[in-house]
Formats: sequence, structure tokens, C-alpha cells
Amino acid sequence: MDTIKILAFCLFIFGCTPSKSYRKEGNNPSEQLVIRQISEHVYQHTSYLQTESFGKVECNGMIVTDDNEAVIFDTPADNPSTLELINYVEKQLGSRIIAVIPTHFHSDCLGGLEVFHQRNIPSFAHHKTISLASAEELPIPQIGFDKLFELPVGDRIVIAEHLGEGHTQDNIIGYFPDEKIMFGGCLIKELGAGKGNLEDANVKEWSQTMRRLKEKYPYTRLILPGHGKSGGMELIDYTARLFEQQP
Repeated sequence: MDTIKILAFCLFIFGCTPSKSYRKEGNNPSEQLVIRQISEHVYQHTSYLQTESFGKVECNGMIVTDDNEAVIFDTPADNPSTLELINYVEKQLGSRIIAVIPTHFHSDCLGGLEVFHQRNIPSFAHHKTISLASAEELPIPQIGFDKLFELPVGDRIVIAEHLGEGHTQDNIIGYFPDEKIMFGGCLIKELGAGKGNLEDANVKEWSQTMRRLKEKYPYTRLILPGHGKSGGMELIDYTARLFEQQP
């Protein structure tokens, strides 16, 4: 049984998460971009954003591939890393990128969006993301949706959905139903994380959004947060407790 099939079997039976990349050592695009296969059809991309408040921050995104097509959730934090990501997906994975979907309007989600547009790759985002990015003079996604958006990738689909406010008013999640993998973006925290950047947050609604998310996707096996380590449904529970309003 080849490596990818073993990985898929392991994830299906045990719900485990691989601890390292399944590529040969040194095959990542650069030190500024790490790509890690986490299931048969899903990859995690990680780039780095230098911030004043939190220093150098790891920023995650998700790639879903099938039948030589790919959809990417969130761009890397800068243009050079974004170009590396696009080239990697096209050349190393042999997939045509049919869409990029930023999960909210901050630069760690759409900082490299212009590179996708230069390569004629369409971008989709919540209407609020488009409005907020425009107001902040950030790269602007091209095509808007309201609440729920489904997009074919090969013979499968990916889902983007807005279930309420939290980290920002426009934050959405990405979901790949075939493997029950969610990209939570900055809406979902890794275990042990602090509250992070609350500049645009709705802390009063955050826990309720987590409850709606858990109710809508109760069988999720693996969750990728916007920053930090992946996990299971305990990430949703942890985030809900973190922002639970005290009486």
C-alpha cells in the first residue's frame, strides 16, 4: 500500500494527524513556506507574518485537491510566499488552481491575493470581506457570496460558510465533506492559545458562533486553526470556553 493510501486509512480509522510532512526532506518551497500533506486530498500551507504585537506568527491555510484541480483557503502572508505556493500546487501537485477563498479580511488571509489575480485565478469571499478589504485598502476578492458557498473541485466539493461573528464580523470556515476536515481560520484557536488580536473581534458573539459551528458540523475529524496546531472538536470547545461571557 503506498504512502498516501496508508495515510488515508490511518485518518479514516483512527482520526490521527501526521506529525511531519509526507514529502521528501527539503522538498518544501522555502523556509518561508511549509506545505504539509494531512490526508489524501488535503494539504496545509504555513507562511509567516511579522507583527508588532505578537512577533513572527505562523499563518495556516488549506489546499484541497482532486482530479488535478485545487482550491486554496487563505493566501500566504506575502506575495513571494504566495507565488511559491501557486508554483508548488501547479508543478509539484500537478493541479490547476480553480479558486482561492480568503476566510476574512486581515492580511494573513488575503495578503497575497493580487498574485492569484495576476495568474487569472478567481477569488471568492463573503460579501463583508469584500467590503471590509475595500475600506482598509487591502487586496479585494473578486466574487462575493452571502452565507453558504459550495464549489466543485474535481469530483468533490468544498464548502465555505459564515456561521456568525467572532475574530471578525466576516470570518468564515472552509470544510471538505469527503474527509470531514475543517479549516477554521482565525475563528478557531489552537489548544492553549490566548485570545489574540481582538481589534476587530466580537467577543460577545464568539462562543455562540462556536456552538452553531459544532451543531452544524458535529462529525468533523480534523480542524486546522488559522494559527498553531491542528486538532479535533476539542478546538471548538476550547475556543467557546475562551470567550464564554461571565455572568
